[in-house]
Amino acid sequence: MSVQHLPNTATATATAPTTTVSVIGLGQMGTRLAQAFLAAGHATTVWNRTPAKADALAAQGAVRASAVEAAVTASPVVVVCLPDYATVRGLVEPVAGVLRGRVLVNLTSGTPEEAAETARWADEHGIGYLDGAAMSGTRLVGRPDALFVFGGRSEAFATHREVLAALGNAVHVGDDPAHAPVYDTALFGLAWGALAGFYHSLALARAAGVDPRTYAEVATGHMGFVTALMADHARQIEEGRYPSDDGTVEVHRAAMDHLVHTSRAAGVGTEVPELFRTLLAGAEGAGHGADGIASVVEAMRAAGAVAYGADSGATNATEQRDV
Repeated sequence: MSVQHLPNTATATATAPTTTVSVIGLGQMGTRLAQAFLAAGHATTVWNRTPAKADALAAQGAVRASAVEAAVTASPVVVVCLPDYATVRGLVEPVAGVLRGRVLVNLTSGTPEEAAETARWADEHGIGYLDGAAMSGTRLVGRPDALFVFGGRSEAFATHREVLAALGNAVHVGDDPAHAPVYDTALFGLAWGALAGFYHSLALARAAGVDPRTYAEVATGHMGFVTALMADHARQIEEGRYPSDDGTVEVHRAAMDHLVHTSRAAGVGTEVPELFRTLLAGAEGAGHGADGIASVVEAMRAAGAVAYGADSGATNATEQRDV
């Protein structure tokens, strides 16, 4: 499955063709979504349970809907951004008849199971459905570097790609709507893993008297190498072959021992490198000591299977959410 990227249209002018979009839910993220649609020249209708939250958007040119049904009726594509899926269903189920023939874009955070169930409900009522996730917080919404992922039927995505691209880098991750929350949680973990490594490395550099901004400039320049490793290691994992071109698990585990020792000597906490050392030790214990470091994923899979009962066929929603 390949992802489909769309050109960002956040800089569209008022002379661009107008698309109508409705936004339901005007919390911090919902408000930014509506502002991005307005900035891209799309006629935007908004609704929120607390009407006052629409005041600022109305002043910026949005149309304030008097009720959920009015917001749905106003546009062929309806974007919802609410606290949880239960709230989404509570609002849209009573207006299912009006939603028929339109596309519901759900940018509410939830689980793959919730996304799949909401998609089934939408399909039963003749409603197009895209499940999505905003991956770059609220600050970047409307800019080309704001990542939004969408799962659901490609026809629905293609039909409304212009309006969705107003939000930023709109990426279609496949016809399965459950893939959007999978990307959401996986990328969240990736961001925190990278940031945790950065925070620890910065603490170590500062302990040696290095200026934080100077260090950050060098570190960000180094990230091109790291992202190149990601692409190559994804290929290795897909093929199940782990050449040691980037060093073996044993070599990296020994280097991690050095990082733990250096951190302790500098008075810096070792929680982050201890985690990495544990992962490498697990791979070494699983027989991958002489393999490349991407083989760590094999040990993680095996550990997950034991910890969460995958080998015994446990598949209930609670266990899947915990994985």
